[in-house]
Amino acid sequence: MFLPFFLVLNLFAQDKGKVMPFQKIIIAIEQQHQVSFNYTEDLIAGLQCLPPKKSLSLDQKLHYLAQRTHLSFENIGNRFINIYKKENAALLLCGYVFDAADHKPIENANISLPNGTQIATDVNGYFEFEQGDVTAFLISHVGFMTQKITADDANADNCLQIVLEPEITELEEIRASAVLASGISKNTDGSFEIKPKKFGILPGLIEPDALQTMQQIPGVNSLDESVSSINVRGGTHDQNLFLWNGIRMFQTGHFFGLISVFNPNLAHTISIYKNGSSAFYGESVSSVVAISSTPETAEKNSFSAGINMINADVYGKYNLSKKSYIEISARKSITDFLETPTYKEYFNKVFQNTTITDFAQNHDVDYHSDKKFGFYDATLKYAQKIGSKDQIVLDLITIKDNLEVFQSATFYAINRSENNVLRQQNYGGNLSWKRNWNPFNTTKINIYNSSYELLGNQKTTNANQTLIQENTVNNNGFNVENNHTLTPKFSFNNGYQYNEIGITNLEQVTNPDFYRRVKDVLRTHALILEGKYNDTLSRLSLKAGARINYIEKFKKYSVEPRLQLRYGISKSVSMELLGELKSQNSQQIIDLQKDYFGIEKRRWIISNNTTVPIQRSRQVSVNVCYKENDWLLDIENFYKKVNGIITSSQGFQNQLEFVRTTGDYEVLGTEFLIQKKINHFLTWFSYTYNKNNYHFPDYEYPTFPNNFELTHTLSWAAIYEKNNFKIALGTKWSSGRPKTSADVSQIDPSAPVLVYNKPNNTNLHIFSQVNLSATYKWETANGIQYKAGLSILNILNRKNEISEYYRISSLTNSIEEVETFALQRTPNVSFRISL
Repeated sequence: MFLPFFLVLNLFAQDKGKVMPFQKIIIAIEQQHQVSFNYTEDLIAGLQCLPPKKSLSLDQKLHYLAQRTHLSFENIGNRFINIYKKENAALLLCGYVFDAADHKPIENANISLPNGTQIATDVNGYFEFEQGDVTAFLISHVGFMTQKITADDANADNCLQIVLEPEITELEEIRASAVLASGISKNTDGSFEIKPKKFGILPGLIEPDALQTMQQIPGVNSLDESVSSINVRGGTHDQNLFLWNGIRMFQTGHFFGLISVFNPNLAHTISIYKNGSSAFYGESVSSVVAISSTPETAEKNSFSAGINMINADVYGKYNLSKKSYIEISARKSITDFLETPTYKEYFNKVFQNTTITDFAQNHDVDYHSDKKFGFYDATLKYAQKIGSKDQIVLDLITIKDNLEVFQSATFYAINRSENNVLRQQNYGGNLSWKRNWNPFNTTKINIYNSSYELLGNQKTTNANQTLIQENTVNNNGFNVENNHTLTPKFSFNNGYQYNEIGITNLEQVTNPDFYRRVKDVLRTHALILEGKYNDTLSRLSLKAGARINYIEKFKKYSVEPRLQLRYGISKSVSMELLGELKSQNSQQIIDLQKDYFGIEKRRWIISNNTTVPIQRSRQVSVNVCYKENDWLLDIENFYKKVNGIITSSQGFQNQLEFVRTTGDYEVLGTEFLIQKKINHFLTWFSYTYNKNNYHFPDYEYPTFPNNFELTHTLSWAAIYEKNNFKIALGTKWSSGRPKTSADVSQIDPSAPVLVYNKPNNTNLHIFSQVNLSATYKWETANGIQYKAGLSILNILNRKNEISEYYRISSLTNSIEEVETFALQRTPNVSFRISL
C-alpha cells in the first residue's frame, strides 16, 4: 500500500528542477491519482519535460503538460485519460535555462525575440513561445554571457536545455588603468582614453587640456609648441581628425595655437587613435581625436567657475527632470582688461617674425602700436530621454579669436600706418537620436554642421591699399550607425555616412584692384561594415572592418580596411596588431608665408584629384605590453606611408616654398614607454625614434628628410599625488627638426640671391625644456570645493630654437637668418570653485 506512494514521492522529489522522461511523469500521475493513460508508444517516444508539482490537482497537471508539449489530453471520468497529438495547433518552442556552474535553473532570464517581444523564465528556468517564423532568439541575464539560440536546434517533442556561462572579464586586467597620469588609460583597441574629471596632473599642465595632454603620448609632438600644429607620427596637423560630439572641428587652438579651443572642464571622454581607428572614422590620414561631453551615467546638478592668467570660464549642468538635462559652458580671455606675464610671453611667441613685428622693426622712428586681442568659446547641450528606449541630444559650440592691431610711424616726415584685423572662428551643431530596440540592437542617427572662417584685413594708409583674405569651410552631413550583439562574443556594426564640404578662398586687393574667389564642393558617401570578436577567457580580441567610400565629383570608389587584433599571452603580457588604410579629401596649404600676416597662414582647400590629389595612407604597427606589480612596459613599432601630399601643405621655407609638386612621405619608428607606480608616486620615461623621409619624384632631390621629423624624442616625469595635493616635474628633450642651410659660397653680397644646399640637409639645435606644475584642492563643510594650481613652463628659461629660414632684408638688402624660438619661462596660476 505504501510502496506506490513512496514511488510517486520519490519521482517528484529526486527530479525536482530537472527534466525527466514523459513516460515516468505519467506513471507517477497514474499512481498518485489512480488513473490510466491510453497512448501509442511512438507518440511519447523520447519526449522529456519538467514534471508538474505534486500538489496540483489532476486537471491542473494535465493542463500543465498540455502547455509544455504538443499533446492534448481527454479526461474520461477521472479514470481514463486518452493522449492525442494536437491538431492544427501553433508549434510551441519551449526550453529550460540553467547555470553552467551549479546547473540550477535561472529565474528571470530574458528571452529576446526578433519582433521585440521579451519573455522571462519562471522559477524553474522555463520559457515557451509560439515559434511561428522565429529562426533565432537571444537569452541573457545579468552576470551571464548572452547566448544566441537558433530555432533549428529545437525539437518539436522536447524542450531545449540551455546552459548560460558566467560572465568573466579577465581581459580588463590587461588594460593599463593609469598611463602617464591618473585619468589616462590605454584601451584594448590600442586607443588612449582621457577622463578629464579624473585627470591627475602632468608637468606644465594644471588643467586637463585635451590637446596639450595628448602631446605627452609617445609619437605625438608639436614642433612649434602649438595645439594647432600637432604632428602624429610625422604627419601634419590637418591630417588629424578632431571631433567634438560628432562635429568636425577645423579650428583647434585659441591664441593662434597656444591653448586648446576645447574647454578642459567640460569633456567627459577623450579618445585618441594613432592607428587602427574604427571604420566609422574617415577624412584623416593620421590620428583621430574624438571628444565627447555626454556622460556615461546620470549626474547630479553642478556648477563651477574658474580663472587663470589667460582666461576665465563657467560651467553649469541642471537636470530639468529625471529624463532631461541642460549643460552650458563658456570661456573668455581676460586680456581685454589685464595683460598678465603669461599673456605677454604668449604674445611674444605668437607674433615672432610676422608682418606685424616686421613693421615695428622696419619703422623704429616715432613708432606707436595699439593692439586688442581676445577669444571666447561656448557650448550648449540638451539631452532628453523619451520612454525607456530613445534619447535625443543637441550639441552646439561656438569658438572665436579676434586680433586688431594698429601701428603707425613717422619716417622722413612721412606718416605710415597699418590697421590689421585677423579673425578666426568655428561654429558647429549636432542633433543625434539613439534608439535601443532591445538589449542587443541599437541605432544612432545624427545630423551635423560645422562652419569655419579665417579672415584677414590689412589697410595701409600711405599706399591707400586694402588687402582682404578669407578662407571659409562649410561641412555638413548625417550618419547612421547600427550596433548588433549576435552572441556573447561577437557583435556586428554597420552604417552609412553622407558628407558635404564646401571651401571658399577669397583674395581682394585695392590699388591696384584684384579680385579672386574660388569655391569647391565635394560630396562623399560611405558604407561601413565592422565586426568585433571578444573572447574574455582566451584573452583574444579582434575588430575588423571596412569603409567603402564613393566621391560623387570624381565618380571614384575606394575601400579602406581597418584592423585591431589583441591577444593576451598571460594576465600580464599582451600583443597587439593594428592596421588601417585611410584617405582625406581636404587639407591645409600655405600659398605665401605672409598670408594672414604670417600668423595663421594656412588655408583649407579641397582635392581636385589632379594637382591636389586625394591623400591616402596605410599604416601598420605591432605592440607588446607588460603590466604587473605596478610596472608598465609598452613597446610599439610602426610603419606609415602617406601618398598624395603637395609641397604647399608642408610649410617649406626654402627652395621648395614656391615649387608645386606632389609626392609622399614614409615613416618608420619605435615608441617606448616604461612606468612605475609606488604608492602615491608615479614616474615614467618615454622614447620615440622616427625615420621620416619625403619622396618627390619630379624634384631634382627626390628623397630628403621630412620637415616634421624628430629622430629622437625623450620625455620623463615624476608625479606625486596624495589626498588633495598633486605635483609634477618633467622634462622634454628632442633632436632638432630639419632645416635647409644657405650655400654661402655661391652668394654674391653685391646682388644677393638665395642659394640653398640640398633640402633639410642639417638640423636645428637640440630642444630641451623642464616644466613644473602643482595643484591643491580643499572642501568646506557645506560641500563647496576649491582648487588652486601653479605651473611653470621652461623653468630653466632655455632659449629653444623651433624654426630657422633665410630671407633678403628690405632694410639692408642682404641675406639674413630668421630664427623663431619657443616660449621663455612662462608661469600660470589658476583658481576654481565647484558647487
